[in-house]
Amino acid sequence: MGMIATLLDFVFGNGRNVVRETAEVFRENAESGAARDHLRHTAALAQFGDEFLPGQRGLFDRVMDAVNRLPRPMMALGCLGLFISAMVDPIWFAARMQGIALVPEPLWWLLGVVVSFYFGARHQKKGQEFQRYMANSLTQSSALLRVSDQSQPEDTNPALTDWHHSTR
Repeated sequence: MGMIATLLDFVFGNGRNVVRETAEVFRENAESGAARDHLRHTAALAQFGDEFLPGQRGLFDRVMDAVNRLPRPMMALGCLGLFISAMVDPIWFAARMQGIALVPEPLWWLLGVVVSFYFGARHQKKGQEFQRYMANSLTQSSALLRVSDQSQPEDTNPALTDWHHSTR
C-alpha cells in the first residue's frame, strides 16, 4: 500500500496533476481557452460599444446639424415649387422674378460668401471630428491587437517561422 500511495502522491500530490499537465501539451485546456475567448469577445464588444456612443453635443450643435441637412431638399422642393407656381399663376410668378432681378449682383455675391463660409466651416469641423474619432478608434484597435498578440505563444521552431514568412 505504501508504494501505491507514493505513486499516487507523485502523480496527484502537492497540488499538481501530472496527467493533466501532460495532456495539456497535446490538447488545449478547454477552460483556459474558453476564458481567453471570453476576454477577446468582451474586448471586441467593448470596442464596438465605444464606437456607437453618442457624443456630448449641445443644443446649438444639434440644431445646426439639422439645418445643415436641410439645404439640398429645400432647394429641390423649391425648384419644383417654382415650376408649379409658374404654371398655376404666371403673372404672380413673373412679378416675383422681376423683384429678384432687381437685387444687385454684389448682394448675391455677399449672400453666397456668407452661406458658403458658414456651411463650409461646419462641414470642415465635422470632417475633422470624424478624423479624430477614426484616429482614436485605430489607436484602441491597435492596443487590442497588441494585447491579443501577447496572449499567443511565440513560435520557437525556426523552420516553421521561415515557412510562415515565405507564405506571406
